[in-house]
Amino acid sequence: MFRHLKRPETITDILPTLHPGTWFDFSDWTNQTHENLIILDESKTKPTKKFLEDELKKQQDEYDLAQYQRDRLAEYPSIQELVVALYDEEDKASIIERRNAVKAKYPKPE
Repeated sequence: MFRHLKRPETITDILPTLHPGTWFDFSDWTNQTHENLIILDESKTKPTKKFLEDELKKQQDEYDLAQYQRDRLAEYPSIQELVVALYDEEDKASIIERRNAVKAKYPKPE
């Protein structure tokens, strides 16, 4: 559902999303910049600084756009409540009502 659990803020946050496995390192972990990026996997090429900046912005925008999903998830009925509602029509109506209220509170962006 969510690509990131927290908003990506640096290239270090997005590099793992580009390729699986351990494919990069930094020559200086206290200064994790494009200039210090080392590619460990010979089958991969070093992304350009512009590519990484653009990808970071793209993933930040995706994260920000999905805020409504994170807000909804925090207020939706629990799994236990949903299971109980399967067997009780009044609970089912209540669950649907709560879910619709959460959706109205946090609408999906257009």
